[in-house]
Amino acid sequence: MWLNLQLFGFRALWSPYFLIFVVGIGVLYYLITGPLRYKFGGQDKPTVKQQFFFYGGLILLYIVKGSPVDLMTHITLTAHMIQMAIYLIVFPIFMVKGIPTWIWEKVLLKPVIRPILKVLTFPLVSIVLFNGLFSLYHIPFIFDFSKSSPIAHATIHLILLIFGFLVWFPIMSPVKEFEQIKQPLWKIFYIFGNGLLITPACVLIIFADTPLFAAYSSTGAWLQALALCVPGDVLDGLAATIKVTGPELFTSMSTLEDQQLGGIIMKIMQEIAYGVMLARIFFAWFSPEALKVDPLPSTVSND
Repeated sequence: MWLNLQLFGFRALWSPYFLIFVVGIGVLYYLITGPLRYKFGGQDKPTVKQQFFFYGGLILLYIVKGSPVDLMTHITLTAHMIQMAIYLIVFPIFMVKGIPTWIWEKVLLKPVIRPILKVLTFPLVSIVLFNGLFSLYHIPFIFDFSKSSPIAHATIHLILLIFGFLVWFPIMSPVKEFEQIKQPLWKIFYIFGNGLLITPACVLIIFADTPLFAAYSSTGAWLQALALCVPGDVLDGLAATIKVTGPELFTSMSTLEDQQLGGIIMKIMQEIAYGVMLARIFFAWFSPEALKVDPLPSTVSND
């Protein structure tokens, strides 16, 4: 498969412009949280843990949106689902934990943004919007439309990412005002609800008995989807010289098998991510510090 992917060229495989964008974000983070932080009203530098999450998140972002993984998302649904799981579930967690609170406060507490976020971070609203938009995105005609236009593709992915952030705010918001679920038990229920609401979309994809998405099964739509990340002259040359007409050159799976595996992968990766969060909440809930009982007074008044 890797040798066949080389046919698309360096730009399609490694997205150098996106790499520059990601590196630029990393440099801005270093400057704003480091030598220039006082000019932005910052105080403490980010901890080593915060820096690990932020820079680790940028690496994940480049892997799923700039490396050959991104090219593969336009070839197989399995790669697309791996991308979605990391991009919409894992990456937002890393960013929430990696960006210092004072930066979040300066952005989220603006008079225009604050009241909107109060509504969008209400638990029922955030959980329904995120999972509802994810499910709507995977309705075949919407999905194929997204793959047909760079503007539509970028816009839809950006909207999904915003709600990928907001779905975590009720239980782990960097600004405490928007962390609307305080009790560990309700946080656990919230995560379980997240897992349940995303299940129907995965199940429909897994158990469909025919290919659902033209972007992976129709030659014209598939080539149009590839055009999102492959330069036009390269794609035209491949179509003319080696008759690239579909994913069969790059995977041994049939379109239906790929579709089924994609649905399974999405569900498994989502369960792993939510399982890690559940474990963190559970162990924090039952940690020795959380269970500590206030000691009795050491002396008793004789009054």
